[in-house]
Amino acid sequence: MEKRQESVIAVRKNGDDDIIELKLSNGQVVDYKEAQQMAKGGMIVNVNVFKGGDGDEHLRSNPDGDPTNNLDNLPQF
Repeated sequence: MEKRQESVIAVRKNGDDDIIELKLSNGQVVDYKEAQQMAKGGMIVNVNVFKGGDGDEHLRSNPDGDPTNNLDNLPQF
């Protein structure tokens, strides 16, 4: 069975404007840590996990020169 790759279509933020949940193209809602694991496993397209200056891992959109598809700019749900 072929593994289906999802994309992030919307985000939910907390009061500090941090992304806490992501909505995928199949309608599934995952928390930030789960989305990181899915991205590492190649289950979510157009995102990657990197280690920030704070030493923590963060999820971000793949750089493509188009700011409209950055995670922070996606619609909220």
